[in-house]
Amino acid sequence: MTRQSPAAERSVLLAFRGENVRSFRDEFELSMLATGLAEPGAVWPVRWREGGQPVNVLPAAGVFGANGSGKSNVLKAMDDMRWHVLHSFRSASPTGGVHRRPFMLDPGSRVEPSRFEIDIVLRDVRYEYGFSIDDERVLDEWAYRYPKGRAAVVFRRTGDDVELGPTERAHGRVVLKLLRPNALFLSTAASANHPVLLPLYEWFATNLRIAEAESRHARQALTTRMLDDESYRKQVLALLQAADLGITGARTYEIPPELKERIQRAVRILNGQEGDPETLEEMPDIEQMGVELRHRGTQGDVSLHPSDESLGTLVWFGLAGPVVQALAEGSVLLADELDASLHPSLVAELVRLFQRSDTNPHQAQLVFNSHDATLLGDAVSDRLIGRDQIWFTEKDDDGSTRLYPLSDLKPRKEESVGRRYLDGRYGARPILSVEEFAAAARLISAGDAR
Repeated sequence: MTRQSPAAERSVLLAFRGENVRSFRDEFELSMLATGLAEPGAVWPVRWREGGQPVNVLPAAGVFGANGSGKSNVLKAMDDMRWHVLHSFRSASPTGGVHRRPFMLDPGSRVEPSRFEIDIVLRDVRYEYGFSIDDERVLDEWAYRYPKGRAAVVFRRTGDDVELGPTERAHGRVVLKLLRPNALFLSTAASANHPVLLPLYEWFATNLRIAEAESRHARQALTTRMLDDESYRKQVLALLQAADLGITGARTYEIPPELKERIQRAVRILNGQEGDPETLEEMPDIEQMGVELRHRGTQGDVSLHPSDESLGTLVWFGLAGPVVQALAEGSVLLADELDASLHPSLVAELVRLFQRSDTNPHQAQLVFNSHDATLLGDAVSDRLIGRDQIWFTEKDDDGSTRLYPLSDLKPRKEESVGRRYLDGRYGARPILSVEEFAAAARLISAGDAR
């Protein structure tokens, strides 16, 4: 596992937009651009065009809301876009249509297109890339770059028609010969080593990774492999030890070749290098990975088998590798249910790693969702993330998700955001009925009586 050079490849996420994706029927946007509400020190000036003023970018964004409101789907929609970019050409069947997840609660939405769009800064140039798809094919696809502040077409696709920009047209014509209706032009261009588009493709492969329940075993495999890599071992151990879990070290040992290959494949899938992410559920669990953590004992350190570890310790172990990787490479980490099985103080310290320039010099970014209102702060002095870094999801009457930023509600600087959130002042909280719970309890009791 070789470390990239973040200084040479530094990139940041500016915004993501989607429409008719998972629980989102209408268009939504998650922006990482700072506003006038930004906290001092939590803003990065990022150069985005030659000779222009930098834009101010945020290191983290947190999404809060009720269970079932669509918090996870913000992150999963971003991961869906990554999947299409990485796999639509090399993995999809030429005649198999397009695998997508539209909004399913409205029959009309099932046949309407799904749309994805992302704004990033890559090598000091802003890029805008997006596409729309239905169940059969790619309907539209576009890529623009802004080297001098004005949009320059890299390519623009409508159905079977593709307009190529002025650069590398010879390579573009090669891509056209390979292009299929159900494959993205960007995905196809990467397979042909298109020199202009390959860096944009590689951004999705190396700079956008999700940590979710389904990838837990693969993330534990990544952490295990990083413990075997001298360029990462000290950093991973330091993060494991900082969590006050009693960990003093880690020991890796040899495992059968067939298990080693399965673990290596899990890491390759996690990093977008091969395969379908859905196969991660078939990966070995941590008890087969050849790793034991050492803990302080009454008479010295003791190595524990993973089956003897707490769930919180294993969850943190699965996060340690991706967090170290993101901070070292300056990539974007999507953390689903960040507070699951972890103490609020530990979650706060993890978020703080991304917020501070001294612990995050390569400008990695964290997008997470959580139920933990303590992350919002009850006073300005204990506010962990700024008012423009807080987003809410709420489910409308038709079952669709609405995403909106706290900044739209114009909160005051001294406002107790955490307390007001729990009081329902911002929406994004469940509407629970005592009467309905009581009625359910009566039905349960009646069942017991029978």
